[in-house]
Amino acid sequence: MSSPRTPNPARRSERSRQAVLAAARELVSEAGYPKVTIEAIAARAGVGKQTIYRWWPSKGAVVFEGFLALSEGEEGVRLPDTGDIEADLKTVMRATVAEFGDPAFEAPLRALNTQIIEDPELAALYREKLAGPLDHAKKERLRNAQRAGQLRADADLGLVLEVLYAPLYQRWLHRSGPLTSEYADALVDAALRAFAP
Repeated sequence: MSSPRTPNPARRSERSRQAVLAAARELVSEAGYPKVTIEAIAARAGVGKQTIYRWWPSKGAVVFEGFLALSEGEEGVRLPDTGDIEADLKTVMRATVAEFGDPAFEAPLRALNTQIIEDPELAALYREKLAGPLDHAKKERLRNAQRAGQLRADADLGLVLEVLYAPLYQRWLHRSGPLTSEYADALVDAALRAFAP
C-alpha cells in the first residue's frame, strides 16, 4: 500500500497566484477597473481574499502584476537587432500598436494608467518592473545603432524614445486616431529623420 503524497505547497501557491492574475485581467476586461474588487478577484480565482492581501498590497498591484505576467519572458526584454535600425524599430512599433489594440492588454493597461496617476507606490513599481527594463532594452538597441553610425552619436536616447512613443501613447490614451502599422512606420521615419547622423 503506497503512502499518500504530501501536496507541494509551492506548486499550489503558484497555481493560486496564476489564477488570481488571470481573474484580475478577466474582470478588468469585463467590468472595468473601478467595478473590480478584491472580493470579486478572489471569488473568480477560487481563493480567499486574505490570500490576495498576503501577496499584494492593493487591487492596483494585482492588476499590474496580471498585466506584467502577459509580457513575461524567459530571456528578459530584448529588441530585434538585425543591423537595420529602421526595420527593427518598425517591427517593434508595429507590435506595440497591435498590443495597444488587443483587449487583453488594453483594458488592464488603461486601468493601470488611471491608478498610476493616483498611486505613487504603484507608479514606482511600474517604473521598476516594466517601464525601466523596457527602456533599458530599447536604449541598448539605440546605442547599437549609434555605434553603427545609424543615429547621431550625441543623440539623447531618452529623447529618441519619447519622440517615438509619446505620440503613439497620446493617440492611444485619447483615442484621437487609429493605431495602424502605417502610423507606427511614420513615427519611426520621423524619429530617424530627427536623429539622423
